[in-house]
Amino acid sequence: MKTLKYISLLLITVLTFSSCSSNGDDETTKVEENPMEDFFLLKELNYEGHSVELYSENKTQFEIGYTPIYIRIKDKVTENYVENANITWKPMMHMEAMQHSAPSSKVMATDDPSIYKGYIVFQMPGNTTEYWDITFNYTLNGEAISKTERIDVVSPSDGFKRVNTFMGNDDTRYVLAYVDPVAPEVTLNDMTAVLHKMETMMEFPVVENYTIEIDPRMPGMGNHTSPNNEDLTYSTQTSMYNGKLSLSMTGYWKINMKLLNQDGEVLKGEDVTEDNPESSLYFEIEF
Repeated sequence: MKTLKYISLLLITVLTFSSCSSNGDDETTKVEENPMEDFFLLKELNYEGHSVELYSENKTQFEIGYTPIYIRIKDKVTENYVENANITWKPMMHMEAMQHSAPSSKVMATDDPSIYKGYIVFQMPGNTTEYWDITFNYTLNGEAISKTERIDVVSPSDGFKRVNTFMGNDDTRYVLAYVDPVAPEVTLNDMTAVLHKMETMMEFPVVENYTIEIDPRMPGMGNHTSPNNEDLTYSTQTSMYNGKLSLSMTGYWKINMKLLNQDGEVLKGEDVTEDNPESSLYFEIEF
């Protein structure tokens, strides 16, 4: 009997200690994670009562070409990030003789309702006399707010071409920009691009249901191509153009392209032949 009493007391002590330890762990292991920890802060806009943070997933500055931007709005009073901010934006290039906008997507909330994402295709870099700005419209605590901020847009450090602005054979001006792969590999890569047209100096709608034929070549290696490439076609889900890019070795590649409309008519670009080593429509990558 004494042995049974001893065992019972021991079990009660262990269970009590375990319960206390569990409760203590619950109170001390609450860690607030920063979802933007691995992103690059491009710019922070500070205003009275709140701030707007602009992030990039893989760039340290605004560059010409396809530029995805993540946005967060912080309420300085509550120290919380704002959800349901209903953000819209308008990029604008201020040149000496004129102004124009740029292709851009809608700004949408991500899986985290306090983080918003969209993209802008900057067609040219700024300089000392010509510059870009973005007007942001959003709501904060029920108040409609509009802020315009100047940004510095630069050319990529490698100097490679990742955006084409051109007049098609149909007398329409297009903007075609490289999206993926960001980190190419020696394999059959998923390739993505965006295509917009200039309806006016301020409106650049997405072009749907065209075809972008690709012919990747290595100019430094006899201009050889690669097998199993798939032309880019339009996706209604993403409003982008998707295909397959075959890269058979590391080095410098020129992705020659032709743009075809819904009727299969070539609007821009040429076949690569012995007499014509490159198309007038192309992207450049190196890895």
